[in-house]
Amino acid sequence: MFAHKLWIVRWLAIAVVIVCAGCGQKSTPWAWQLPPGFSPPPVPVDNPMTVEKVTLGEKLFFDTRVSGNNQQACASCHHPQFAFAEPFATSTGSTGERHFRNALSLTNVAYNATFTWAHPNLTSLERQIIIPLYNEKPVEMGLTHNEHRVIQRLTEDTAYPQLFATAFPQTFPQLDKDVITVDNIVKALASYVRSLTAFDSKFDRYAYYGEDIFTEQEIRGLNLFMSERLECKHCHGGFNFSQSTVHEGGSTTVRGFHNTGLYAEQTALDFDRGAFDVTGDEMDKGLFRPPTLRNIALTAPYMHDGSIETLAEVIDFYAAGGRNTPTGNFPGDGRQHRNKSLFVHGFGISADEKNDLIAFLHTLTDRSLLPSQSEPKSESTPPADESPADNRR
Repeated sequence: MFAHKLWIVRWLAIAVVIVCAGCGQKSTPWAWQLPPGFSPPPVPVDNPMTVEKVTLGEKLFFDTRVSGNNQQACASCHHPQFAFAEPFATSTGSTGERHFRNALSLTNVAYNATFTWAHPNLTSLERQIIIPLYNEKPVEMGLTHNEHRVIQRLTEDTAYPQLFATAFPQTFPQLDKDVITVDNIVKALASYVRSLTAFDSKFDRYAYYGEDIFTEQEIRGLNLFMSERLECKHCHGGFNFSQSTVHEGGSTTVRGFHNTGLYAEQTALDFDRGAFDVTGDEMDKGLFRPPTLRNIALTAPYMHDGSIETLAEVIDFYAAGGRNTPTGNFPGDGRQHRNKSLFVHGFGISADEKNDLIAFLHTLTDRSLLPSQSEPKSESTPPADESPADNRR
């Protein structure tokens, strides 16, 4: 009996030491770098932003050991030098399988009201991150049935155990729960991605800091962008140049999904039905979320399938009111799609006006997110063997 009681006392003593050690660790709140009067993005109560979690998340973001077969990192499809997008029509997963959609830029993704190209019900960054980790059609990071391998790799690393314990001090004292878990991996990645805010573009300095730095051409381009003739502002409005935007303490009732007339109705059904695949609503066939235009000059090619290579060609596409593809793998007249947005009605634009609009779009570039040693490129062309028509499912 005495020995039994002594064992209990020793166990309790050890538990108290561990708990006290965990309590001694303090997290450093994340400091947002935002223009005057700007609200920070929404942050979930169960995953508050801290410097320690962002630091851990950044390391995980660039680490191939987070993938099931140790071949792929988040950064494999979201390159910092391309504003956390990539210069290819669609992405390749850890097993070599081609994705059927273009990798979105992560610029200001924390302000998104919904995530991915076409998921009206996906409103949490943490939930979104689970998709590339576990997606099987197509495989992306390939974590399904490989969680134990990923956890083991990170546990055997000399740095990760301490980084996790520092990032999640409230977890460390729990004797029945290791600190290196998939849940904490997701929370750390979400914290890092949430930190990727960009408000130091030429436009920001002009609009929010009162610097008189726009050229006459850029002002003309801004006026065109805001005009009813071009209608750009309706789908790419607000401080984040996206209809899908929310901030701390706010909410949105706008359903920011549109059909741009990129493909004919039957053609689109053959390979990507947009929001319809989530909702089952006929009116959602071919509808996709307008992405932010911040850093848009760095994130070519464009559209949900990367099928338009340059900003000039994007403008031509909208000027035509959509796309008519008479031949090829996916023929048809997207301009006649019954779900096409009323804002995509076509417009006349001169060569000079197009150059003005492109000049304005370049003012949305924020190089603070780019690696200091890299020289950003404004237009990127996919390799010859990765033409958009070959990258469908």
